[in-house]
Amino acid sequence: MCSQLYLGCSGWNYGSASEKGGWLNVFYPNNKTRKLRYYSQFFNTVEMDATFYKKFYEHMNEGLFIGMANATPDDFKISVKVPEIITHEKRLDVNRNVVTDLNEFLKKISPLESKRKLGSIIIQLPPSFTINESNRLEKFLDALRNRSDLKNHNNIAIEFRHNSWNTEGVLELLHHFSIASVLTDSPAQENLGFLSNENNVTSNKMAVVRFHGRNTTRDHYWYDYRYSEKELIPWISKINRIKENTDTIFVYFNNHYGGKAIVNSLQFKELINNQPLPKNEKEVLEKAKKYLSNTL
Repeated sequence: MCSQLYLGCSGWNYGSASEKGGWLNVFYPNNKTRKLRYYSQFFNTVEMDATFYKKFYEHMNEGLFIGMANATPDDFKISVKVPEIITHEKRLDVNRNVVTDLNEFLKKISPLESKRKLGSIIIQLPPSFTINESNRLEKFLDALRNRSDLKNHNNIAIEFRHNSWNTEGVLELLHHFSIASVLTDSPAQENLGFLSNENNVTSNKMAVVRFHGRNTTRDHYWYDYRYSEKELIPWISKINRIKENTDTIFVYFNNHYGGKAIVNSLQFKELINNQPLPKNEKEVLEKAKKYLSNTL
């Protein structure tokens, strides 16, 4: 199978200085840089997390996504995270109109689909959402399949955040509905190691991998973590095995704090392609590594 790999970061709009968690200077040349346009020169995809947060999402409209589509190259893909009102507030409860909420969300982001820029639609469940609520999950997925405006979406992925979902039955459920299970690299203490198992891919259409970082300090701040090359290498063979049976793979580095995702995503790109980065990408990588080494 000839699989398409999309590789990038979770988010891009980090305008503050690296010391405060942003990407200014470590990646973006100055505070006047048009961030998404600049970012898309080096990566072929990005994950949009802002849609998750109610304070941002409620002010979004289709015009925003038209602008994003126009600001990026033709082959660029934008994955989007489903709003927290669906996953965290209503907890996928079909009796609370979550399918209608999802349909409204899809309408907002519809310019991405019409312009062929839509990547994955990521449903990230809260850590408190356990297998005890599996019936709610199944009803939600069944409702999606029965809605004419949603049944053709085969790019939906679900990310679990509780280890109770580590069962064969869950994988079979997602496979039945052609829903991708998000693979993750997370701190060991979260007991989410089963989500690092490449054999747990549940859709031959799409796979999603998210690198969250492994930090367990600073008040559980996962994302302030820079992977070593040694830590990244095992994922090369995993991704290559996934490529054998999956049409499209999205890989996102969510360890965004201070620009660490920039370093790791470019390193990973070089490793998985098994060839040197183009000159412009190599320069960005070396600049970011140097900047971070001077601020540690």
